[in-house]
Parts: sequence; C-alpha cells; structure tokens
Amino acid sequence: MFINHLTLGWQPFFQQQLTLDELSSTIAARVIAIHRSHIHVLTPEKVFSIDAQLCAKFQPLAVGDWLLFDTTELHDNARPLRQLSRLSLIARKAVGEQVGVQPIVSNVDTLFIVSSCNQDFNISRLERYLVLALEAQVTPIIVLTKSDQCTADDDFVAQASRLHPNLIVEVCDARDITQLQGLQAWCKPGQTIALVGSSGVGKSTLINSLCHQQISTQSIREDDAKGRHTTTARTLYVMDSGGLLIDTPGMRELQLLPSEEGVQNVFADVEALITTCRFYNCTHENEPGCSVQQALMANQLDRRRWKNYQKLLKEQRRNAETLAQQHQRNRQLGKLYRKIKQEKQSRKNSADE
Repeated sequence: MFINHLTLGWQPFFQQQLTLDELSSTIAARVIAIHRSHIHVLTPEKVFSIDAQLCAKFQPLAVGDWLLFDTTELHDNARPLRQLSRLSLIARKAVGEQVGVQPIVSNVDTLFIVSSCNQDFNISRLERYLVLALEAQVTPIIVLTKSDQCTADDDFVAQASRLHPNLIVEVCDARDITQLQGLQAWCKPGQTIALVGSSGVGKSTLINSLCHQQISTQSIREDDAKGRHTTTARTLYVMDSGGLLIDTPGMRELQLLPSEEGVQNVFADVEALITTCRFYNCTHENEPGCSVQQALMANQLDRRRWKNYQKLLKEQRRNAETLAQQHQRNRQLGKLYRKIKQEKQSRKNSADE
C-alpha cells in the first residue's frame, strides 16, 4: 500500500503550524511506539528510532504525536526539532499518588471502547471511558466482544446503548472478520482509531482481525473473566484500508483529569434534572422539591448512574485541587531556588571585592 502523510493522519491543522522555511526544509514523523529508552517514528518513506532523551524538552509524548525533523536528518537517533500541537489528546491522571497528566494517545479521530459480553462488562467503567472520549471531542464507539460466548448479547447492547443518545454499539466475535464490517467503516484512509479497555476483552484479537497482524493473545481467568496483559506498550498500526489503529495496554486504573464538558455531555439527563430543583443550591439529599430525589423514587433515574455521576464529580474536584496545589508548590520552589541563587551570587560578588 502506498503511504503518504495523508495516510498517516496528516490534516490541515498540522500543516498550518509550519513556517514557510519548515515547509521546504523539514518533514513530520508520527510517533508509533514509545518505550522506556527509545521512540519509534514513521514517515511515508521509513521507520526509525530515536533516543527518548532527545524528546525530554517536549511535553510528555503520546503515540499519535507528530514530531518535526530536518529532511537531512532522517536516521536513528536524529534529533527532533519540535513537537506539533495536538488536535486531540486522551489522557488520565497519573496512576497512584503521583500528581500529573499521563497521555494515553493523541490526534485520534475515533475511540473504540472495548468491553466483552461476560463479567468484565461494567456500565460505570464505560461511562468513565465515554467522558474521556467526549472531553477530547473524539467519537466514541462501544465494541462488545466475545458474543460467541454469550446467549443474550442483546441485553448487553441495550444497557450500553442507554448510556448516551445516538451512541453506536457494535457487538461481535473479534475473531470473525465478517462481523467487523461496522467497525471497518470507521477505518478509512487517514483516520486514527484507538482501542481502550480492560485486559482480556479482546483488543489484541481485534487488532489481528482488522490489521492482519499476529499479536499474541492471552486466555482469561475462568473464575472471574479477568484478562491477562497482552499489550504492554501503545503501538500504532497502519491498516490495509489506509486507517491507523492504536492498541493500548489494559488499564486497571482510570482516574479522570478535570473533564467538565465530558461529564456534562455523558450525564446530560442528570444535569437537566438538577436545573429543575426548587432550590439552586440543592444538595439532592432531603430538600423539598428536589427533582433528583423525585426521579430516583419514581425509578426515572437509575441509582447507579446517579452515584457514578457524583463519584466522577468528586474525583475531578480532588484531582483538580491536587494539580493546583502542585503548581503552587512548583511556583514556591522556583522562588526559593532563585532566592538561593541570588544569595550565592551576592556572596560571590562580595568575596571578589
């Protein structure tokens, strides 16, 4: 297949970032894999690897990013000139107590949110992924795999479909390429799709079927349908259709960064109810005229959905406050370091005199 920049997902948004000089003297390469010590990048002509330290001055890279290189320096360990701004970024809060942003993938058009028709299916987790996609303004598609192991996949589809108006839900046996036509419609030339989901839901099997790759797969544990990690690093594949598919490792923890727009979009029905409460500062617990409590009592609002909405809001507030505190500490440390430097310079000047 002939590969050019358009096939790799190049868009006018990126072209407009180049100066006149850069148009003639540089070439953009797409990040296709990130490892601890090195990064693989792809141009229409070749794949090469660069030392991760050469990108230390950039913001943390994600698979899907674009780096700019001098046209005469397209070789292993070539130094990138700069990183282009992103059209979209799917990211999460760094795992554990660490404060910061962990990029997952960038410059993605569509997100395949993969779950399976077994015990892995978790509505609250799907809502979390939907918030992630809609905050990044990326089209979400729910992909329910392992339909061959389930006798009532219609129930899983119905539950997922109720999460958001016009949400597309595809159900399939990921090993059967004839069942993937609905997904292949999103894999057009130049379109970038990322797969997210827990370990063992069949992401690697989907990659094998859609990209004709031979990625090893792992069986799931029979007692709880939990999967084992097959993918350990994010990797971008170029499909025969001309689309691009990014595989991601299963995520045990997905804490959201501040995602106000995403939450409002996914829980639009809940937020509409809140606006009709009698009191503008209603806590939705025991106030008279609380529309939320009335909807819960009448089974018009699912209690699980209400609790997950509250949980996500609380989590975002906590993470946002933590990030702000880190920024404040960094500013204070910066002032301290500058003060120490000035004092050292002052003592040195006094000694020289």
